[in-house]
Amino acid sequence: MKLSFQDKKVLVRVDFNVPLNASNQITDDTRIRGALPTIKYILDHGGAVILMSHLGRPLKKLLPDGSLDVKKHTLAHIVPHLSELLGRPVQFSADTVGEEAVAKSRALQPGQVLLLENTRFSKAEEAGDEDFAKKLAGLGDLYVNDAFGTAHRAHASTTTVANYFADGKKDFGFLMENEITNANKVLHDPARPLCAIVGGAKVSDKILLLERLIDFVDTLIIGGGMAYTFIKAKGGNVGNSLVEEDKTDLALQLIQKAKDKGVSLLLPEDSKVASAFAADAETKVGDSTDIPAGWMGLDIGPKAIVAFRNAISQAQSILWNGPMGVFEMEPFATGTKAIAEAVAMATEKGAFSLVGGGDSVAAVTQMGLSDKVSFVSTGGGAMLEYLEGKELPGIKAIK
Repeated sequence: MKLSFQDKKVLVRVDFNVPLNASNQITDDTRIRGALPTIKYILDHGGAVILMSHLGRPLKKLLPDGSLDVKKHTLAHIVPHLSELLGRPVQFSADTVGEEAVAKSRALQPGQVLLLENTRFSKAEEAGDEDFAKKLAGLGDLYVNDAFGTAHRAHASTTTVANYFADGKKDFGFLMENEITNANKVLHDPARPLCAIVGGAKVSDKILLLERLIDFVDTLIIGGGMAYTFIKAKGGNVGNSLVEEDKTDLALQLIQKAKDKGVSLLLPEDSKVASAFAADAETKVGDSTDIPAGWMGLDIGPKAIVAFRNAISQAQSILWNGPMGVFEMEPFATGTKAIAEAVAMATEKGAFSLVGGGDSVAAVTQMGLSDKVSFVSTGGGAMLEYLEGKELPGIKAIK
């Protein structure tokens, strides 16, 4: 960050969209911790911090009478834990751009922190509304965007607001800078060989990513539900496994493109199959191209794990996006866990590894391997779009 924060009120867009339990307690504070370096730096350099964030999708989950479920979606839930992490009290405004927000922002002194209410309580936020953004901008002297997870959304607090700050009065926070720098390590001039591991349920969710990756990776590993669309496209029997029938031609095109480019494309040789989509279903291991009728592949099998591990161990750069199976069900989490361990081992031997995407991040976090990989992205959708080569509105607005 190149701005001078002394005696300035700094409007900081953070991503505090954290999971809460039934008692509204934070169950994973990774995103909050990710924003701490930026907040602390501004405070340590004489600034006052005005934080804004969204939490959930309150306008899509209204109460039966059509009103906002403020109790469930208020950012007030964040205040106690954030105060503890910062070692100082955090003030809260029960509105976002109203009288309370204006009054508390004006009264804020250097070294103090104010958290505004959920930006998504207003329809104007997701609409990227100019008037709403102008009111937000009026609360601060400088603007810092540190919310990579929402950088792909052209919302008022992530994008439009930046238009009301001249060059030299807006910047990225440390988290945003880190996300961009680490993604660029994979996208531009990576150490070779470069291995990309792509999982998840559907090919349709990752078409652009797969097409882009084939242009520059050395090895492409495909696992998860999407693998069965490729396997069926090649003539395999996949039983009741998830298949996007309308994407089989595309799968064949991607296989051919990989061949033409000299990219090693690996599909799971075997699978852990189940009699039903359930944690307590009957299971067995078998060839991925010969899954019996009525059975479905829900995880990669032991042969696939060995082959994938081998490819990962030879890589100098690794990108991982998406699980290898139905990771949330313990019987089908083995493949994803094995890949997490393989990525961590390759990193220990000197490879650069970037993990992005909800379930991949959840896997390395749950296994305590977050600090054993080079970088864990906080932005699933944003990282996906950045890797696809799209220009993210939240980044463009600062640049």
